[in-house]
Amino acid sequence: MSNISTKHEINEGMVNSIRFASRALVRKFGYMNRNIAGTKYSPSAVHTIIEIGAEGKLSGKELSKRLNINKSSVSRLVQNLIKQGELEEKKSEIDTRQKNLFLTSQGEATLNEINSFAQCQVNNALGPLTEASRNVIMEGLNLYSNALNPEVKPTEVNIHEGYRPGLIGAIAGYHGTIHNKLAGLGAIFEGIVAAGMAEFMPREENTINKTWYAEQDGRIVGGITIDGEGLGNNIAHLRWFIIDDTLQSAGLGSKLFKKTMDFCDVQGFDEVHLWTYKGLDAAKKLYERSGFELVEEIEGDRWGKQVVEQKYVLIKNRN
Repeated sequence: MSNISTKHEINEGMVNSIRFASRALVRKFGYMNRNIAGTKYSPSAVHTIIEIGAEGKLSGKELSKRLNINKSSVSRLVQNLIKQGELEEKKSEIDTRQKNLFLTSQGEATLNEINSFAQCQVNNALGPLTEASRNVIMEGLNLYSNALNPEVKPTEVNIHEGYRPGLIGAIAGYHGTIHNKLAGLGAIFEGIVAAGMAEFMPREENTINKTWYAEQDGRIVGGITIDGEGLGNNIAHLRWFIIDDTLQSAGLGSKLFKKTMDFCDVQGFDEVHLWTYKGLDAAKKLYERSGFELVEEIEGDRWGKQVVEQKYVLIKNRN
């Protein structure tokens, strides 16, 4: 008899719905068959090739932990893949008592076939969906996957003020990758962000300017900036607001945004302006909840692709 404690009562219908969807996923991915991903191998063998390929090398102990399979089963699995020519075993250069597993050239080819199969499968599934629906799926799967493993604790995210080395590249990189996925923006847009930040950062020490960045495990995972002098006339310019994909449902964006609003209150700006583009519905809701109003729309390609640019304004002092 199991003893499961939960912080909140879970609706039985929700539980049944999630179980149904989980069973459907297992079947669609082919886990009921003897082999998956277009290969001749079992699910555990395919996952072995993927994990070793992702890391470059793994010990048997590390592989056992990742696959959640006991050591004896992993040993049989590895020996079979060695016989098939997919893996090779070498002594560790650091500890000769330990052996590491590597993909052979044949294993690398098999991994490429597995990845191509999986990419096609995901692309076909997501193709008909909207970008918003795709993000919901991505975030939901990440959250559910982590929730299934109670040993995985989310590392604390800390918010800092000011410039640090690597900040410009990290934030510009997020803008490049995320907005490429959302709207197809590319090198021109990323370059505009990087150039703008490079111009701003030497001015960041001025009291009416401020930048914040979020950090997790030493890695920058988001940021936001208030440029208090670029527009003049006691108007603040909110710039470069971005969050790592995996943290966009964790409330980090709201925390960063509140930092800027509190700062603007302290500085006594009359207005706060920001530019974005049409289609970013989650950000739009955050702006509107904070009192921003859409005041202008312009269709243009100054960011490298035709989008409908939107200007939002928050009036803080109407005198």
